[in-house]
Amino acid sequence: MKVRLVKFGEIEVNGKRYAHDVVIDGGKVRKRKKGPSKQFREEFGHTPLSAGEEIPWGGKRLIVGTGAHGALPITDEVLAEGKRRGIEVIAAPTSEVCQLLEEVKKGQAYAILHCTC
Repeated sequence: MKVRLVKFGEIEVNGKRYAHDVVIDGGKVRKRKKGPSKQFREEFGHTPLSAGEEIPWGGKRLIVGTGAHGALPITDEVLAEGKRRGIEVIAAPTSEVCQLLEEVKKGQAYAILHCTC
């Protein structure tokens, strides 16, 4: 899968550019809906990735791009849910996880990519 952080606020997935966070669920791309996580914004100083979101738990790994500067918080509940399901949660700055996604076979990518902070 070809994924790259084009610039702060813009991600490209397989040649298509997105100016918002994206979720890759088995190779299908959709917009990240942060609504359920907004209630935690004050606590974290930024809208975190929380268990209330539609997280793509379909694979053996969940790859989380934590933004251009790696500042996206991830709640403990997300990490605990990954552990409960036996899914490895990998979190790193978005530019770094884009390189990981290059190695994932088509249709087997499960990721959440944050394109700012």
